[in-house]
Amino acid sequence: MDMCKILFGDLIGDDTGQNVLEYAFIAALIALGAIASMSSLSSKLADFFAAVGTRLTSST
Repeated sequence: MDMCKILFGDLIGDDTGQNVLEYAFIAALIALGAIASMSSLSSKLADFFAAVGTRLTSST
């Protein structure tokens, strides 16, 4: 039982990887936000260029 306390006590007190994990979590949230906004933006850009193409072909 004492050995378990020693092992788990060291794990609980050790926070050396905490900053790396927090930065990875923040980077993942930023990436998800960028992906969500790009997918919305891509459909709007496709519609815009389709409308421009239609106007160009109808004007000539």
